[in-house]
Amino acid sequence: MMKVAGEVVLGIDLGSTMTKVVAVDRAHRLVSTVERPAPMRTGRDGEAVHDPGEVLAGVYDAVRESAEVCARRGLAVRGLSFSAAMHTLLALGPSHDPLTPALSWADTRSAEVARRLRADGGGAELHQATGTPVHPMSPLTKLVWFSAHEPDLLLRTARWCGLKDFILFQFTGRLTTDLSCASGMGLLDMRTARWHGPALDVAGVSAERLPELVPPTEVMALLPGPASVLGLPAGLPVIAGAGDGPLANLAVGATTPGMAALSLGTSGALRVARDRPGVDEQGRVFCYYLADGLWVLGGAVSNAGVVAQWAAESFGADLADLLKEAAEIEPGAEGLIALPHLLGERAPWWDPDARGAVAGLRRGHGRAHLTRAMIEGVGQQLALVRDSLLAAGSAVTAVRATGGALRSPLWADVLAAALDMPLEITEDAAGSGLGAALLGWRALGALPALPFAMSEAGFRTHRTVTPDPVAAGRMAATRHLTERLYRVLREMPW
Repeated sequence: MMKVAGEVVLGIDLGSTMTKVVAVDRAHRLVSTVERPAPMRTGRDGEAVHDPGEVLAGVYDAVRESAEVCARRGLAVRGLSFSAAMHTLLALGPSHDPLTPALSWADTRSAEVARRLRADGGGAELHQATGTPVHPMSPLTKLVWFSAHEPDLLLRTARWCGLKDFILFQFTGRLTTDLSCASGMGLLDMRTARWHGPALDVAGVSAERLPELVPPTEVMALLPGPASVLGLPAGLPVIAGAGDGPLANLAVGATTPGMAALSLGTSGALRVARDRPGVDEQGRVFCYYLADGLWVLGGAVSNAGVVAQWAAESFGADLADLLKEAAEIEPGAEGLIALPHLLGERAPWWDPDARGAVAGLRRGHGRAHLTRAMIEGVGQQLALVRDSLLAAGSAVTAVRATGGALRSPLWADVLAAALDMPLEITEDAAGSGLGAALLGWRALGALPALPFAMSEAGFRTHRTVTPDPVAAGRMAATRHLTERLYRVLREMPW
């Protein structure tokens, strides 16, 4: 018999395009990473969905391989803990079989529902009560859309749940949703941690047709069937887990007041943790639960790395070369101001109809100027999220940043200038999967209540980027123009 050299928790991260399983030991060290694709299917009118059966198969495969890797190293799997992209929704039949694909946060078919709710004033009340912006990403708006477009489906639906809830049901036989993912549905009263009656009325769904609410640290037992497939013991602890955004804060140790987590990939987000729920009066930020009484406030922007990719494709340039060209342009892009809203925008506008624009063009501007202006526009958008956090009563005194786009010096320099504070940047090796594993160790009693110190064990700074004072000053001086340009464009008769 192989000698057991230690124990790990497997953090299972159900992402928008990839399932990632990370093994993390008791010292918070990353032992292994296994990935499987989770393709998102896009279609007409904003459809963006996953096949739940395909995702489940990828989870089984990745967990089985991860367990085998650990076994070869003499490491025993102590538990499984989950992270998931938030705002997913699917319908289940009486036997808990999927009746629909899993709608992603990126599915925008309910955009007209969101417009109507925001226009009549009810959207603001729902946002203040639930912490979830009224936006097409929200399951609340998706449920209203289903009522209008597929009424027959409603008659056949026994329960509604998220993609992670469906996977957990296969593993444990319990249909539950953790309070973190539930807080992103637009249906949970964030102050009582119960389903919000007025939101349920708008969505046209009863509490009985939603999963059982459980804390993110809820421990369930792995059923014999899936245990056999995974090569793990029946009864192994399975931890409910949480949403990927809140867990990303945990992964970088941004669970103490003032410490913000910044993620930058195709899209981006800025989030801080605090010990009470609530959003700003203008409803510019979200508020989602993490665990142990901690709430994460912040905003996600739909346009980050995608704007540089778009520029490279549009100009027929290599992305790396174009970024180097843009880095040689002085801050301010010689007078250009850009709204980088290629995909509409989330925070702080929560406006799927937002349009992009570049103002101030002159004959001497070229592709490098335009690219820099778009990247600076992303920086301004994230700075507006920071300002919204301040308005919600949450200070931002330090920033820990992760994401592939930050490998570019230009991206890191622009964001440091936009936020006017140093960025502590790490290589993003595990992300929300690490957060899930840490939450698993917490649920198993091996970590103290949150927040706990992760500065040394969970976050290792790769480099620190300090803001250029000239660039920071220019961006601060023109930020109000970004807001004004957005509001002017909203009046255009598109």
